Amino acid sequence: MEKRKASITDMTCGSPLKLILAFAIPMLIGTLFQQFYSMVDTVMVGKYLGVNSLAAVGSTGAIFFMVNGFVIGNTAGFAIPVAQKFGAKDYKEMRKFTMNAVYMGIFFSVVLTAVVCLFTKTILIVTNTPTEIMDDAYIYIIIVFAGIPVMYLYNLTASIIRALGDSKTPLYFLVVAALLNIVLDFVSIKFMGLGVAGPAYATVVSQLVSGILCVVYMVKKFHILKLEPGEGALSMSHVKVVLSMGIPMGLQYSITAIGSVILQAAVNGLGAVTVAAVTAGSKISSFCVAVTDALGATMATYCGQNVGAGKLDRVKEGVRVATIIGLIYAALVFIFMIFIGGELPKLFVDASKSDVISQARLFLLCNSGFYFALIFVNVWRNSIQGMGFPMFAILSGVCEMFARGIVGFVGVKYFGFVAACMGSPLAWIVADMFLIPGFMYCIRRLRKVFAEREPVETLKYE
Repeated sequence: MEKRKASITDMTCGSPLKLILAFAIPMLIGTLFQQFYSMVDTVMVGKYLGVNSLAAVGSTGAIFFMVNGFVIGNTAGFAIPVAQKFGAKDYKEMRKFTMNAVYMGIFFSVVLTAVVCLFTKTILIVTNTPTEIMDDAYIYIIIVFAGIPVMYLYNLTASIIRALGDSKTPLYFLVVAALLNIVLDFVSIKFMGLGVAGPAYATVVSQLVSGILCVVYMVKKFHILKLEPGEGALSMSHVKVVLSMGIPMGLQYSITAIGSVILQAAVNGLGAVTVAAVTAGSKISSFCVAVTDALGATMATYCGQNVGAGKLDRVKEGVRVATIIGLIYAALVFIFMIFIGGELPKLFVDASKSDVISQARLFLLCNSGFYFALIFVNVWRNSIQGMGFPMFAILSGVCEMFARGIVGFVGVKYFGFVAACMGSPLAWIVADMFLIPGFMYCIRRLRKVFAEREPVETLKYE
């Protein structure tokens, strides 16, 4: 029997509520820190460099989400077979999947960096980025995209650590990165005069530090990952499984983001003031939805381990518990926004910019009013992914893409800013219409698979 460190959590036994909360809270804190230093970037740019610079950084938001989302989804998918084999107590296969996930992470990081950097300027032009902010937008985003390998380093190592039930360690390293990022933001803008390039460099450097810390921790502390002879070899059978999970999950984020890019292009056409308002509103909203993100990431690991152990009743109970937690939170946030939604945008722009503040408040009210729909998207979709049905992620992403695309192509043209505010809520509702019955199908399919004693490792349930 192999020894496991206390930091590794087996989520296949014990109270689902306690396990989900214990795992999600560090994830939440980590997400909040991540959003916090991203918000600090935006605050410093808006306060020290002005509305146009704020709009420049904000105009790249959808493009960044498309690429960063692919990295996050890709690496989270790579780690799902690791979580399933850990849940099944098959540590030899778990290590093989870990190493092949690393090989694929290196490959994708190189290819994606080359492709994205080559087409960045074209994408900015196609998305209707205003001329007055084009140069700053390009400077900011090309530096961030040059750091794609660093994104892979942190997200893959953190995903593997979480797959083994340890959500605390990535948090600690993320806190270090957040604090470093804030210091570098201030120094680069206030003293070095780097403009929008400063926060971009700060983001890359801080994420590099957190990634290196994750690697060192895994090597020194996770003896369960110590390779035995033959386990570190490139295996096409393992690569196939890793890719079957990672590519669909990465594409799900990117396909979803295509709709966001279309919507961003429509917003860009409304002028710098509106872009600044949406930027401020989006940053605040991202901070507020950290709970839904944490619950979603938690359920991917929880469901992955329990499917590996063949415990479908625990999967259903966990999803129910996570959904209830999320719905309570969504209601509280909406009430909060009703009362102070007009004050939060003042963190990003001067109080005299009443036009930016009023538009940002409307954006926040529209989005927070539909966070209940986002709860189902994050919890149920991540659960489906953890259960081993990657194609459902792509299909739900397509639903979101079409919804945002329709708003971007048609809604904004006829209804202006109000339509832009409703782009994401409509996308969440459309995705829910697919995901809720989809989850029920996945449960039924898995029951049939287990009854027929088919191997879970094939991950071909669709």
